[in-house]
Amino acid sequence: MEYKDKYLPVDPDFEAEVVKKCHEGKIGKIHFYNEINQINQKEGKAEELFISGYEKYLQLGTDRIRLDKIITLFGMPGPAYSIYERYLNSCLTCENLN
Repeated sequence: MEYKDKYLPVDPDFEAEVVKKCHEGKIGKIHFYNEINQINQKEGKAEELFISGYEKYLQLGTDRIRLDKIITLFGMPGPAYSIYERYLNSCLTCENLN
């Protein structure tokens, strides 16, 4: 996957949780924004934290998912959860997000 937007910093606590899940070999679902900002999900085993330049990715099977794009990681809110939640609540606030 090739993302075009800028990588946003991720909370070190979340990054540590990703590393922990990799060491445990955790298997489960991850919801995330893909390279064209659509919500996607994958299921698989957390294998490693992959670093490319200043961007960090979770290796999940053959897929690499950028950490700042993760909505939920095995049921736990990720860095992109607040963006997802904002879209869910946009009709309640009469906010146009396009």
